[in-house]
Amino acid sequence: MPLLSDDQLRTFAERGSVVIPDVIPQPLIKAAMQRIDQLIERSPPPADRHGFHFYWEAIEADPDPLVALLQDSPAWETIKSLIAPLVLAEPEQVQVSLNIPVWNHRPGGPHIDGLTIPEPSGRPGTFTVLAGIFLTDQTATDMGNLWVWPGSHHIAAAYLREHGPDALFDIVHPTYPMASPEQVLGRAGDLFLGHYLLGHNMGGNMSAVIRRVVYFRLRAEDHRKRWQACVQDPLLEFEPARIALDRAR
Repeated sequence: MPLLSDDQLRTFAERGSVVIPDVIPQPLIKAAMQRIDQLIERSPPPADRHGFHFYWEAIEADPDPLVALLQDSPAWETIKSLIAPLVLAEPEQVQVSLNIPVWNHRPGGPHIDGLTIPEPSGRPGTFTVLAGIFLTDQTATDMGNLWVWPGSHHIAAAYLREHGPDALFDIVHPTYPMASPEQVLGRAGDLFLGHYLLGHNMGGNMSAVIRRVVYFRLRAEDHRKRWQACVQDPLLEFEPARIALDRAR
């Protein structure tokens, strides 16, 4: 089982995200690419579309090459090792994220997921960790990369400790001071792990390739019961990362 190193755990704790290289085997990548080809054939983007285009798929009981990226690869055990001893709940949905060139775009700021449309209970759609699986290379900037605002999960948590967890709805597009954004780099088969509170957004694609990433928004079991505490203590569900950070101090 590929466990995260102390350096990787500290990076996640401090910066709010980390990229783990070479997690997904090539046969799983190939099968997922074919599945996405089928989605595009069934429901193609508009002919003049440039930039983001998403497919949201409910997870069924039948085997799915998209879900296999997560659960039939080392990715599942890797993510479990990030939240242990908590238990990782089964995924509920998968997002296929395309970024179609040429798209000359630079995001004006970050957003936080799950707040524009809350859950039926009225609860914000918080989760534990965003897992992104690269299906195409993004080895340079402006290839449709995800942009992240490093360390912004700590700033968000501090804001919510001061204003209360329900103030999460006020920071869909946070404007508090943050570090400068960075573009996430990686290769097909790499695994991106991002904290729920990490500000992020999609950047432009000036390459010749449609960027493909598959995202899962994952929760530790019983996350919905403790979400208020989670958004005020950013490492509450990441004990291994907290320990690695403390060990370095």
